[in-house]
Amino acid sequence: MSSRPETTLAQRKRQLVSNELSEAALQLMASKGFDAVTVDEIAATAGVSKRTFFRYFASKEDVVVQFLADMGTGMRAALASRPTTERPSLALRHTVWVAMTACAGHSDRALGVVQLILRTPALRARFLEHQDQWRDDLATELAQRLGPRPDTDLYPQVAAGMALTAFDAVLQQWSGSDGVQDPAELTDRVFAIIAPALDSVK
Repeated sequence: MSSRPETTLAQRKRQLVSNELSEAALQLMASKGFDAVTVDEIAATAGVSKRTFFRYFASKEDVVVQFLADMGTGMRAALASRPTTERPSLALRHTVWVAMTACAGHSDRALGVVQLILRTPALRARFLEHQDQWRDDLATELAQRLGPRPDTDLYPQVAAGMALTAFDAVLQQWSGSDGVQDPAELTDRVFAIIAPALDSVK
């Protein structure tokens, strides 16, 4: 007898429908633009009802932002996995690189989504909302790494903010070059600028 939960098949089906909706939305938006695409079109292209669409996503913005929504969890996990003796600049560079790899690793599809997010005000605003949560998560992780030190109480939030600003700058450059620029080289360049400040805490 299988030890897998009985819900596995249902979960897989749910994920399949979610993926179909995401793909349909991204293809439509890439060809027509974000504002021109309706929820009805997305649902019809995916072969589901509008009602089904709203079981998975609250809005069409959520379809696109979902592509990057899990990055925060991945970034915090990446930071938590680094040796506590490692310089903050190296640990945070790795954290940002994990997020960039998630984008660059999916090539054209990811590039199109990132460009859509950065160039559409409504999506850009949603993306920044996610980054606010990421900053808090990274700051919490940095504070745990440093331990209780009254001389560094501002450091976690500032350092997390710097890392996310670096991430944003790399995303902007990479997407602006249509994926031509090397994200690893861009990440190295940005962290060369901010490393002295990040490593100022002893």
